[in-house]
Amino acid sequence: MAKLTMVQALNLALHQEMEKDPAVVVMGEDVGVDGGVFRVTDGLVEKFGESRVLDTPLAESGIVGTAIGMAIGGLKPVTEMQFSGFSYLIMAQLENHASRFRTRTRGLLTVPMVVRMPYGAGVRALEHHSESRETFYAHQPGLKVVIPSTPRNARALLVSAIRDPDPVVFMEPKRSYRAFREEVPEQEETWPIGKAHVVQEGTDLTVVAWGAMLRIAEAAIEAVQKKRQASIELIDLLTINPMDSATIVESVKKTGRCLIVQEAPRHLGPSSEIVAQINDKALMHLEAPVKRITGFDVPTPYFGRENLFLPSPVQIAQAIEETLDF
Repeated sequence: MAKLTMVQALNLALHQEMEKDPAVVVMGEDVGVDGGVFRVTDGLVEKFGESRVLDTPLAESGIVGTAIGMAIGGLKPVTEMQFSGFSYLIMAQLENHASRFRTRTRGLLTVPMVVRMPYGAGVRALEHHSESRETFYAHQPGLKVVIPSTPRNARALLVSAIRDPDPVVFMEPKRSYRAFREEVPEQEETWPIGKAHVVQEGTDLTVVAWGAMLRIAEAAIEAVQKKRQASIELIDLLTINPMDSATIVESVKKTGRCLIVQEAPRHLGPSSEIVAQINDKALMHLEAPVKRITGFDVPTPYFGRENLFLPSPVQIAQAIEETLDF
């Protein structure tokens, strides 16, 4: 199998799905001639033409509003927001229309579209380029929110998102775009939306992470296990909505301890919902309070200071040890 970056894996998914299904179209700012700001759509316009790879005006609300109509009309648009910080302009289209058409039409019409958006800090970007705002979208019934963590699951999840009959917000951790390579099979591969992945099994502590934080959590776990004997289970959440609380709860029932690693600010983030699910369904199995390592409740700072904002392996390792020793 070829070793691909996440950018290359996403590009492979788009190429293969556009070859397989003529209803799939790609649209967004600079996705055609320039191949996208991060080159995820590189080569698509040359292969599929301007009728299926559309360079749009700089109008995010217009991009998604048009895509909703296209989806209702039988196409499968994959839209790109250049950065997630520009996506707030589409909230009215997503909340008022995309997420509601299945309910509004009593199932007669669905909106099979994908909204791709690079998100997250760690690349020394400017304001509105580094936020982690998955909660905004996951809070809306009718929207699915997917966050891959590796090249292989990014490819598999994007394929699943394109084939899904409902709108999917697909948030891509740009810190992971070219950070590492992973073997990705050439043949078709999918991953079910709404299903977490147990990266490694353990019996002493459950760690839950997603997006770019998965590798940070892995580094912390490795550091702890070099110092002491600890059997640590690591869960990659992959989908924020619908959330696979069953996998988390079953893991916590086994380990009795849990740590959640979240890049986003703490207040009302996905980690809060995970804690609530554990309290509802596994409280009597806990041997220590559920601990969270998150971003701070401030705007993402610029450049070098963003490293002080982001969870670090040192912070996570310390939290793991504190939870194990409670």
